[in-house]
Amino acid sequence: MIPEGARASTEPPALGAVRLEDLVDREALGELAESLHALFGLSVRFFSSDGALLADRVTEQALCHHLQSVPGARAQCARTIDHVKRLVPDGAGSAAHPCFTGAEYLVVNVTYEQRRMGRAVLGPYLSPEIADPPPSLLLVDDQLDPADASRLLPAMPRLSRERAELIAAHVQSALDLILFSGHKAWLTSQMHLASVTESYRTLEDKNRRLADAVDRLRELDRLKSNFLATVSHELRTPLTSIIGYSEMLTEGMAGDLSAEQREYVGTIREKGEQLLSLIKSLLDLSKLESGTMALRKATLDVATVTEQVVSTLLPTARKRGVHLESSVPRGLARLHADGEKLRQVFLNLTENALKFTPSGGTVALSAALETSDAEDEGVGFVLGAEADERLVVRVADTGIGIPEAERARVFDAFYQVDSSSTREYGGTGLGLSIVKRLVEAHDGTIRIEGNTPTGAVFVVSLPTAPPSSSSS
Repeated sequence: MIPEGARASTEPPALGAVRLEDLVDREALGELAESLHALFGLSVRFFSSDGALLADRVTEQALCHHLQSVPGARAQCARTIDHVKRLVPDGAGSAAHPCFTGAEYLVVNVTYEQRRMGRAVLGPYLSPEIADPPPSLLLVDDQLDPADASRLLPAMPRLSRERAELIAAHVQSALDLILFSGHKAWLTSQMHLASVTESYRTLEDKNRRLADAVDRLRELDRLKSNFLATVSHELRTPLTSIIGYSEMLTEGMAGDLSAEQREYVGTIREKGEQLLSLIKSLLDLSKLESGTMALRKATLDVATVTEQVVSTLLPTARKRGVHLESSVPRGLARLHADGEKLRQVFLNLTENALKFTPSGGTVALSAALETSDAEDEGVGFVLGAEADERLVVRVADTGIGIPEAERARVFDAFYQVDSSSTREYGGTGLGLSIVKRLVEAHDGTIRIEGNTPTGAVFVVSLPTAPPSSSSS
């Protein structure tokens, strides 16, 4: 995780901290050592800048093997090898280190862009001019048999210093190509890593700011809900008094009213009831958003609910000249639901349909049993999932319809398709939002379909009650 305030650099990383093993695959070094051994019979070792062995191809010489059995020679061999491993030539050159056997090792600096990356050690090899064991070999230990030394020494690889230097140059050239290719790949990977790191940091920063914004919005939403609940509750008491006194005035309890006065009082009462309905909607929305609205569920027949809705709104439909009909048969399905809340759902949908349907149009309620699975509900196919029987109620009208692009938004609180100050149809934009929340509280779904050639169809899908459900 990137520390707070840190910013990833997109500049190419410096080569200073890069090791030989970061740029060259050990297997590639092993193949190079193998090829040199095959061509020249030389043992080859590659070391990193800190002395770690990266790859080698070594054939133990017969003389060296024999010397390991001679205590004094074995100790001298160990000292020689230790010196060779620690030898660092100057610059980009090479340096020879003699062995007490008369052979020598050639240590070559592995450099790239004038930086020492490691070392290659060639040998041991024997100069062509050496024919007999040198005194340094014969005197290394009294237990060494000169005849064995004379017999085993000539088996060592023969190589002149000039030839060894040419091989060293060849090693450096081959490594230059390998290092150049490795450096390009390393730079690409480092730049990609830096880019991914910066993208991650940016995304993490955006997520943090987004989370802060969500927290602020949640707090504002909570304050809004509390404000609506408080204001709505405080408005209901005086508004109830206004409606009550207007009813008493209409009934003549304060004396007879003239026709004009009765008309004014009737307007006060009508507008007061509209305002009370709005306040009740705000309270319902506040309870639904806060999760404090309780559902009193019982097993019921949806036909009973739709019949009540049609009976309530039939006078309104006749007044508007709209034909209101219901074809929901009794006994179609039983629901385990809050009857009053479902009545509010279908009352709101039907009343909404009547409002947007012109005279001579039709509003129809229908219901049917449909089988759906997880895929139908939009959550993807679930292998082995059992089919779910649901009751689907449709409220269809032949009104002005809802544009397809607006169908998902009409369920947002306070949203209206026509929100201009000159809109033809009134309303607060709360009804459908409350409907959607009430349907979802019953584990149901609601969607809108087109009604060819005009109008809209609100489709409410509710789970049916299991056979063992009983009234509660």
